[in-house]
Amino acid sequence: MQHVKIPQDRIGVLIGEGGETMREIEAEAEVRLDIDSENGSVAIETVGDPVLGLKGPEIVRAIGRGFPPEDALRLLEDDMMMFDIVDIDAASRNKNDMKRQKGRLIGEGGRTRELMEELSGASVVIYGSTLGLIGTPPEVEAARTAAEMLLDGAPHGTVYSFLEEKHNEMKHQGLQYHRYPGSGSDSGSESP
Repeated sequence: MQHVKIPQDRIGVLIGEGGETMREIEAEAEVRLDIDSENGSVAIETVGDPVLGLKGPEIVRAIGRGFPPEDALRLLEDDMMMFDIVDIDAASRNKNDMKRQKGRLIGEGGRTRELMEELSGASVVIYGSTLGLIGTPPEVEAARTAAEMLLDGAPHGTVYSFLEEKHNEMKHQGLQYHRYPGSGSDSGSESP
């Protein structure tokens, strides 16, 4: 049995309408969830395949860090899918600096976060004081490095160039997970 604590405002998302999301996680990951709505504590017990059961706590953590349930459930797609967190607070000097750092990661109109997602192939969510990532190891590594570059003060253009280079490397090596099937060309630009 494992225990995960999630923010109060994410409990409803974890449970879902009429318990639908909770039941889907239990069925897909072969776990049983015991959610304490008072303090945000979630007990996760594996009731089936132990390998699948290991993904249960990660799915709960991902939802707790702001991912929609359908993105968190991507962790079950194959053994290679992983969840990672970048602590924005640790890279910030104070509250105002954290706000500025989050702004750098999100970008104007959310464009930086979107490009990070499109070019790395990882799902990227900024919630509270963290940036969450879901994808294969190369996707997560590319997005994490890009986020860390931004947090260290690198210009956005430099980070975008890095991401385009990683995108092309992964595509060349056949490693890119296609998050946006049918959304246009592989370069992340829109098709006519």
